[in-house]
Amino acid sequence: MWLVTITCSADAWKRYSADFKAMADKYQGTCVSSKKMPDGKRLMEYKIEGVEDAEAFQNQCQNFEGFTSSFESL
Repeated sequence: MWLVTITCSADAWKRYSADFKAMADKYQGTCVSSKKMPDGKRLMEYKIEGVEDAEAFQNQCQNFEGFTSSFESL
């Protein structure tokens, strides 16, 4: 099991939230946390079963300008 952590700015979320959600739906992951910070920044965490899927999910997240992501083993 892997935990993918994604952060993005408020502006990036406004521009890419629909595209991000559509991309995230393609994976067999579970959103375990989604927080909007007081400055508008977003923090999201997804549990994903396979390392290949976690790595692909992380890489696709970084294709959205203003998004950063990382993953770690649970």
